[in-house]
Formats: sequence, structure tokens, C-alpha cells
Amino acid sequence: MRFQSRLRLLTFVLFLTCCAFQLHAADPLPSWNDSAARQNIMAFVKKVTTEGTPDYVPPELRIATFDNDGTLWSEKPMYFQMYFAVDRVKTLAPQHPEWKTQEPFASVLKGDYKTAFAGGEKAVLQLVVATHAGMTTTEFEQIVNKWSETARHPKTGRLFTEMVYQPMLELLAYMRANGFKTFIVSGGGIEFMRPWTNRVYGIPPQQVVGSSIKTKFEMRDSGPVLIRLPEVNFIDDKAGKPIGINSHIGLRPIAAFGNSDGDIQMLEWATGTSGARFALLVHHTDAKREYAYNTGAVQALKDASEKGWTVVNMKDDWKVIYPPLKK
Repeated sequence: MRFQSRLRLLTFVLFLTCCAFQLHAADPLPSWNDSAARQNIMAFVKKVTTEGTPDYVPPELRIATFDNDGTLWSEKPMYFQMYFAVDRVKTLAPQHPEWKTQEPFASVLKGDYKTAFAGGEKAVLQLVVATHAGMTTTEFEQIVNKWSETARHPKTGRLFTEMVYQPMLELLAYMRANGFKTFIVSGGGIEFMRPWTNRVYGIPPQQVVGSSIKTKFEMRDSGPVLIRLPEVNFIDDKAGKPIGINSHIGLRPIAAFGNSDGDIQMLEWATGTSGARFALLVHHTDAKREYAYNTGAVQALKDASEKGWTVVNMKDDWKVIYPPLKK
């Protein structure tokens, strides 16, 4: 009798364990708290994937666009591509003795990044064209790959590619599992991102839209190459994002995700037509686990409130920020 009671108890415990495991395994967004943001995401996905309903969208039209900096990975203390540019300045400095007295290079070499970037967009463009050009596209890809595998964030010590948001990785996978094609649409350099986005986000290079510099075709003894030139070709930011989407993707997204004023036009482009549409802003509110700031997002947050866009409160809506480190 006692044996049968124990057996029934053991069976019941195993049943509960299996149920709990299945429940956890079935949760597509385990790092998200059960907040309005999560509920809005799942309601939208269900709406556009349920056949026979007015809001159903066929898979070939399920396009979702994601900003990168501040949306898929952190962007503080400064954009990660700027750390790449800074490292390139230090590497190339022996070939450019004039940089010791020429700004913004002189301040970069002194480690005074505040002064270096005080020149704003002009200083950024100077650094980018000086450090991202003068080589073939293949050579640049190799440089970026090597940097992405070794460069670390100054505050956390993580690789920059480990500074991605775990909840957003889950969201990307969830969207793809429901027939969405996910694209990055970023103000960052398109050829800076393409070497590692598939490895980090599961987004292949042909689904990355970004800013670019000009290239030219050249035939060498070893074969044809594309040379990166020190001239800006396209800036994929603000009003440039819908233009980049139209040029590269050719379809209007039905869902768009961003975090700043630079994403407003992309979210407007995604939601400014008939049918089920979705827009989301990541609001940086977690000073303890990441950073807390509204700078550069004041207008976007205002628009979100007025237009009904979903806003993620990072502190309250996300159980974790970054993925666990690999041992």
C-alpha cells in the first residue's frame, strides 16, 4: 500500500515537471515579463498569421525591420562602430604622422574621445572615411571579422557582439518562426554589420540595410575586386531609412522596431498604410543593468504616445538584458 502511494506521488510529481517543462519550452519569449509590450507583440503576430481573418498577411509580405544600435545591441558610451574606427586610427597612425596634430585624429590618439567627437557629424565622417576606405571589400570584411571576434566593451568587458539584447534575439527568432523575414535597417555601416549579423542575429548579409561609402570596380592580376573609396554614398538614417528599405527590400514592412528619433520615419513608413501594422520603441530605462537615457529619443517617445506605438520599458519589461556568457 505504501509502495503504491509513493508510486502515485512520484507519477504526479513527474507529471507536473513535464507540464512545467513543456510550458517553458513553448514560451517563445522567456526573457520578457508578461507586460503590455509582450502582449502587444504576440497579439499582432497572431492577428497577421491567422488565416481566414481580415488582418491575415501572407508570409511573402511579412517583412519586419529592426534598427541595430540601441535596438538590437547597446549603443553606449558611444556607437560601437566608433570604437572600431578608433581602433583603426590607432592601427593606421604610424602611416599618418600628420594625425598627431590633426583633429579629430589627434584627440583619438590621446584617448580624448569627448574632444574628438565634439565636431559632431563632420568628425564622425572624417574618421569613417579615413579608416573604412582604401582597401577591397574582401579586405575590409576580414578586418571587421577580426575586430568583432576580439574587441571588448570598456564597461562590461564583454565582446561587443555579446552586448546584444537577449529579449530581442528571442523576438527575432519568434518573428521568423511565424513566417516573417527579418531585416536590419541601421544608420551604421552596411559593410561593417554584414560580416557578423548572421552569426549574431541570424540575419544574413543580404538582409542588412545600412549607410555606405562609394566603391569602384577594378581588375587586378588576381582577379576583379571592389575598392572602398573615401566618399559617402548613402546615409541610412531618419528619412533615409524608408528610402533604403525601398531600394534594398522593395516591400514596405508591416512591423518596425527602433529606439530613437532616427527611427521615426521608418516606423511611420511601416505603419502609415492600411492593414495590420506594428511599431515598437525600445526605451532605455535600466541604469543598473544597461543605461538609462532619453537623449536622442524624446520626439520618438512623444510620437509613440500619440500614435499608439508600443514602447518597451527595458527595466520593467525585460527579465534579463544580455545573453549568458559562453564558457
